[in-house]
Amino acid sequence: MEINIYYVLGVVIVLYLFITVYNKKKSTRRRSRTFMEGYQRKERKTRKSPETDKKDQ
Repeated sequence: MEINIYYVLGVVIVLYLFITVYNKKKSTRRRSRTFMEGYQRKERKTRKSPETDKKDQ
């Protein structure tokens, strides 16, 4: 019966390590330059000025 405690603790430790490594990879990816590559901001619905009309053409 006492050995079951060690099995449970082992599984918990493995899950903790797995989640930690997974989160570390995600945070590294977020900090990389390619994370927001290709992202375009949605333009606000505002009245265009003549200057912006010239830029669009």
